[in-house]
Amino acid sequence: MKDLHNDAKSLIGEPEGVSRRDVLKAALGTGFAAAVLPVSAQTAVKTDSEGLTTETVTVTVDGYPVPVYRAQPAGKTGLPVILVISEIFGVHEYIADVARRFAKQGYLALAPNLFARQGDPQKETSIAELQKNIISKTPDVQVMRDLDAVVAWAKQNGGSADKLAITGFCWGGRITWLYAAHNPNVKAGVAWYGRLVGEVTPNTPRHPVDIAASLKAPVLGLYGAKDQGIPLDTVERMKTELAKGSSKSTFVIYPNAGHAFHADYRPSFVEADAKDGWKRTLDWLREHGVA
Repeated sequence: MKDLHNDAKSLIGEPEGVSRRDVLKAALGTGFAAAVLPVSAQTAVKTDSEGLTTETVTVTVDGYPVPVYRAQPAGKTGLPVILVISEIFGVHEYIADVARRFAKQGYLALAPNLFARQGDPQKETSIAELQKNIISKTPDVQVMRDLDAVVAWAKQNGGSADKLAITGFCWGGRITWLYAAHNPNVKAGVAWYGRLVGEVTPNTPRHPVDIAASLKAPVLGLYGAKDQGIPLDTVERMKTELAKGSSKSTFVIYPNAGHAFHADYRPSFVEADAKDGWKRTLDWLREHGVA
């Protein structure tokens, strides 16, 4: 993945109309993204902050302040680190809640706003506009550099250098595969229904299927058989490529689930599969020496 650093300066910049002050003023993890409203409030999980330290910190990358939602057991150090990578909707309440769930399990959970330079995904009113205005303009090279900086910050702020993991949802699931290949210090990852194949562009020069054979860290893929955006034949392609390598990554396919089955605030939520996936996630991280 080193080639993602090529031409970084031409790909990473401060977006028009989005000042650093605007970025810093945006409170991560407050409310839900406009593009997914109304929220299914009757199912949305709410995790409190009792016993935790929760806050938004900033990590400076190439002079730019990237906001990061942080959740961890209060007063603890030497903690295992989990990067929590959002869907296209950014670090809204659902992602912050997931970070708190990990913190309750003893992790230093960090959810960075990886779209900060491109805009505020929570304000986009439709998925189509969100994809056009922000997601398509967010280069993988920028994401990898931001995550590297967040990991460095974690090591200096209570995180264990030897216990690093990553998990992500949808867009973040794809990033989970890529970052597990990019950073040799990642001990394990869990990708929730992340796209495996896609168009090659200057911003997305590689996809998970392209790095599968060289992947070293074990990644658990949690996918739904009824996901219309991620056909099972692409999962089979990924399995074939993974078999050429040594990462021992694997998949769990839920036959009754579609896309975003873990998203408890959306109609796509499948409670039984979400709970099973969460248990498998914690077990996977424990089995691979993160917890």
